[in-house]
Amino acid sequence: MNTNRGGISALKITGTILRRTLTSGIIALTIATLTGCGSGNKEQAEKKDSGMSHIVPVQIAVAGHKNLTLIKTFSGSLEGEEQANVVAKISERVTNISVHVGQTVEARQVLLSLDKSGVSSQYFQAEANFKNSEKTLQRMKSLYDEGAISLQTLDGTQTAYDVAKANFDAARSIVELSTPISGVVTAVNVSVGDLATPGGVLVTVARIGNMKVIFSINETDVTSLAIGQKLDVYSEARPDVIRQGKIVQLSKSADVGSRTFEVKALFPNTADSWFKPGMFCKASVQLSPRENALVIPANAIQNDGETNHVYRLRGGQSYVQKVNLGITDGDNTEVLQGLNPGDTVATVGMNNLKDSSLVKVVSQ
Repeated sequence: MNTNRGGISALKITGTILRRTLTSGIIALTIATLTGCGSGNKEQAEKKDSGMSHIVPVQIAVAGHKNLTLIKTFSGSLEGEEQANVVAKISERVTNISVHVGQTVEARQVLLSLDKSGVSSQYFQAEANFKNSEKTLQRMKSLYDEGAISLQTLDGTQTAYDVAKANFDAARSIVELSTPISGVVTAVNVSVGDLATPGGVLVTVARIGNMKVIFSINETDVTSLAIGQKLDVYSEARPDVIRQGKIVQLSKSADVGSRTFEVKALFPNTADSWFKPGMFCKASVQLSPRENALVIPANAIQNDGETNHVYRLRGGQSYVQKVNLGITDGDNTEVLQGLNPGDTVATVGMNNLKDSSLVKVVSQ
């Protein structure tokens, strides 16, 4: 009896163990299967996301024809229509100034005087020689009228007088400085007692009813300008005051140092003569316009340091296209070579593009 019971108990225990082992195996297999399926789905999702990440969103524009106008602004300085700088020829003290800034003066009017007794002036010596030759000429004329001297002697005395007078006039013009033109005194650069230096500008006189703007351009722009071409002139101090003028002089050769060409243009001053000689100003010039030019937005163009290129789109992909460019107005740029009308180029998102990149056009 006891033996049979023990055998039955052993069989029950063994069956229980087998059932538990089988259950654990089924559970493990189920977990592995589920895990494997999840891993596969994850890999597929990653592959799908990876494929989507290679599509670059871009904005586009279409190359087309347009009339392109280029306006360039240059910095310049102002002078009067006619302007004269009164300069010293000798180094002497200023003894008198007879004008002030804003005063209207006439041609040949004396503006200031230098020390006539100075070593370098020789004014009094020239004056003494002139007065002496003048008295001698008067005596010789009296003697000639009496028949006491010949005509040849009188002619020699007359010549000596003319030379003395010319020397005196020259000596006086060196110490009594006058203006060669009529106009307005725009600058007085010295005071009484100052030592004038040779070549130094002491007084400036100008006609300022019309003003002259002077500026420089480079060799690429010089072919786009011509005598008589219009331009706008304004000052950054008062940008609302704009005067229209025209080009009156264009250099035929470049400055050796700067390699630029000088341009001069005239324009009428304001009623209150607001523009003054010596002021800085801006000159806006419309260069030769391009009619029916092939253009694209300027922001579509990239430069690698050597060439200009764009990304041309075709069939949902981008392709690098080198382009030769013309003028630009800042918003649009002329394409001389590399594109045809109707070609589509990327304008936003180019930094993420490569040759043959997949693209997706998004709204502007």
